[in-house]
Amino acid sequence: MRLRTLLAEDEPLVRAGIVDALERAGYETTVARDGAEALKRFAEAPYDVIITDVRMPNVDGLSLFRRVKEESPTTAVILMTAHADVAEAVEVLKHGADDYLTKPFDSRELILRLTRIAERLELTRELREARAVLRTIGPESKLVGRSSVMRMLHERVKTIAPTEATVLILGESGTGKELVARSVHEMSLRSKGPFVAVNCAAFPETLIEAELFGYERGAFTGAAGRRDGRFRTANGGTLFLDEIGEMPLAVQAKLLRVLQEGQVEPLGSDKPVDVDVRLLCATHRNLKELMNAGGFREDLYYRLNVIQLPIAPLRERRADLPLLVGLFYTRFSGSDDSPQISPQAWAALAAYSFPGNVRELEHAMHHAVILARGREIDVQHLPTDIAGLGAFAEEASAGAPTLAKSMKEFERQCLLRALNETNGKKARAAELLGISRKTLWEKLKSHEISISDLEGA
Repeated sequence: MRLRTLLAEDEPLVRAGIVDALERAGYETTVARDGAEALKRFAEAPYDVIITDVRMPNVDGLSLFRRVKEESPTTAVILMTAHADVAEAVEVLKHGADDYLTKPFDSRELILRLTRIAERLELTRELREARAVLRTIGPESKLVGRSSVMRMLHERVKTIAPTEATVLILGESGTGKELVARSVHEMSLRSKGPFVAVNCAAFPETLIEAELFGYERGAFTGAAGRRDGRFRTANGGTLFLDEIGEMPLAVQAKLLRVLQEGQVEPLGSDKPVDVDVRLLCATHRNLKELMNAGGFREDLYYRLNVIQLPIAPLRERRADLPLLVGLFYTRFSGSDDSPQISPQAWAALAAYSFPGNVRELEHAMHHAVILARGREIDVQHLPTDIAGLGAFAEEASAGAPTLAKSMKEFERQCLLRALNETNGKKARAAELLGISRKTLWEKLKSHEISISDLEGA
């Protein structure tokens, strides 16, 4: 992110040195010779950052800071102080100043502070945009995402929902297969009817048949009364069979017959009962491989696999991370404001592969909101797997590098991973990372990364 910077410094030599350092780092800087001139410049144009000396004629740096924060709370302010002013500067930090530097200072320290501010402002912008998008889609929306894969999923759901076709939803654990099934139901002509969900892996082989097809009193030991079963409960609506790959072969045969004839035969009865049900199924397994191995009936596979709805794992839809973080932050904090997350915590979330997908992110945000207790979410508030505390502790025992160095390497690895996953396609890598192509190009240049750095290049 290119920062709009205003420098207020009354000492000509100090001012010239700072301007030179900023220009070499690529910052375009407006100069003010004292606080009064800085206020005039600030009134003429908005700035992302104001760097100001504390002691200046006419209007001092502390007065400038207070005026700026009154008129533009989001503008960052860095104070430059002499040793005698440090206590006063620290006090001002408590009231909203972003940082301070003690003169004389290394220009690299100033650039580092500006880099951190740029990261935080970029993150704030992304989360603010995410909150705006969440407000437009409303709480009733089941599918949250604006990445290309999620837009395609939305369109496909809208296309198939009004039909009566059987749908096979494919996706890893935690990707939201049941949410997709509910979306299909709610957009279908059966939306007024019941939506009944059954996890086939949750029932032992001896009970799954009775659970689905029902039973009469005395049909088996313990059957003290009759039960309709899930097919009859879903009559006129939609039945969702999750983890269909875990269904026993004997029950698969009976399911196939129900689909062919539109009737169920409860246990303990010889009278078939008509059912009018649309069937949606889901699995995290490869049913074709399971079928070839003899674990899934071929005829049932082709009966269920009329239309496929694949759901991308979270690692392939990084652009949705701000939206999902905003969604879960609101859910668990009860606040309608944009989430307050440190750049370090965001870097950890962005770099993590989320093997548990959206469900794991949901639990991570719940964990973070509880530990942060209304404050900014920092890396130590995240679960250990995401925060990487184990790796940091290992480094600490061997003499840990500075935080700045660690975060720079962290970002470099994140960039390389995205490029490797997309075979060097920069547009796709930018989408995975949730940043613009221009930002990606700038970061690649900053880290001196080229295609030759990729695995197998």
